[in-house]
Amino acid sequence: MGDTAHPFIPNTAPEARARALKTIGIDSVEEIYASVPDRVRFKGTMDLPAPIRSEGSLRRHLERIVSKNLSTRDNLSFLGGGCWPHYVPAVCDEIANRGEFVTAYGGGELGDHGKWQAVFEFQSLLGELIGMDVVSAPTYDWGAAANSALLMATRYTGRSELLVPESISADRYSQMYNFVRPVASISKVRMDPATGLMDLDDLRAKVSDRTAAVYFENPSFLGTVEIGARDIVETAKKAGALAIAGVDPITLGVIAPPGDYGADIVVGDIQPLGIHMNGGGGLAGFIASRDEPKIVAEYNALLLSVAPGIGEGEVGFKYSTFERTSYEVRGDSPDYIGTTQWLWGIVAGVYLSLMGPQGMQDVGETILQRSSYAAARLGELDGVTSPALSGPFFKEFVVDFTGTGKTMTEINQGLRDRGIFGGHALAGDFPQMGQSALYCVTEVHDKADIDELVAALQEVLS
Repeated sequence: MGDTAHPFIPNTAPEARARALKTIGIDSVEEIYASVPDRVRFKGTMDLPAPIRSEGSLRRHLERIVSKNLSTRDNLSFLGGGCWPHYVPAVCDEIANRGEFVTAYGGGELGDHGKWQAVFEFQSLLGELIGMDVVSAPTYDWGAAANSALLMATRYTGRSELLVPESISADRYSQMYNFVRPVASISKVRMDPATGLMDLDDLRAKVSDRTAAVYFENPSFLGTVEIGARDIVETAKKAGALAIAGVDPITLGVIAPPGDYGADIVVGDIQPLGIHMNGGGGLAGFIASRDEPKIVAEYNALLLSVAPGIGEGEVGFKYSTFERTSYEVRGDSPDYIGTTQWLWGIVAGVYLSLMGPQGMQDVGETILQRSSYAAARLGELDGVTSPALSGPFFKEFVVDFTGTGKTMTEINQGLRDRGIFGGHALAGDFPQMGQSALYCVTEVHDKADIDELVAALQEVLS
């Protein structure tokens, strides 16, 4: 970097860099890398273009790169599978961009009192929605929350066997397997191939006195609503295991919350609650449970609580049982969590406040109606079976194109040529389903969008 200050990198001016080096007691930046063996250090000069020092030129350069992407914002999209297209009210963006909220980090209870209250309100609203007393501050995503919940169950029960549904996504299962394998084994419970629901007979055969938890998703990754949820929970509890439910919170205006059918721990993602789809972000998981001290003690995630202040009528917000977190016990922690997604929790709180119970019911009913219409229209196409699974579904459903004689690669490429992102191809992760795809239809898809998809598929399949 020499003696030239870089406009976009802090502390690169020679005077500022010299002060920084003096403060940490070294003469050169090279001393920082002294511990890196010489044999692995790069000796040459990297083949990089000249730096762009103009902010305007740099912006244009980056925009040209980004414009090469095929965006779900500029194309009609029916993709879901963990990050879904939902309408984001303008007020959600307005609050998310306020200076006092815009970072994902939380500061101290005095300097960030408003942010702490906003996260507490999110916890309270989400707890009411899912029927649980305790809700964590947001963590990375649904997968991270589910992984931690499984470890919570192993510590709570002292057992080391975990059961998950066969219908789980391959990505989430891979995360779970790698996350829990130091302390527990993980096995899949068969899926009924006709309905997509968990096979209760197989569950009863596999659950045992070694089982720490039975994890299931409602709706499942394949979109089916788990109408046997109460039976799954009762089977787990009868064996002394915990029942962990993974849920999409936007379903809970029309589907019974996990608290009603007895789940011990609930996890999920708040992305549908006012958060835009975006590459590499926009997800935020949560962990929730009833207010049982022994379960709360196993949370790795941050919990915000409210307490009386010094003055009459005053309240304050502070971490609850902070000593159990990895922030406090560091290397002695039985589990770990890093940066939380505070901003997305605040946005979800805004969304829930705006929608209210009636709004959540309305959006749920709208999604049910539009996804049902889409499934029926797609089922009218020659060689297409839609929905491919007979179990009830919410916003996602499997469409089987095997009878058309075309592959999902051919079909999805044909749709992309027409400005449409088709469903998520399933052949790689669920080969038993043949040439099938997972389609997602929400409140953002109107009748014209669905009819456009059907017309485009007629052309592609002809």
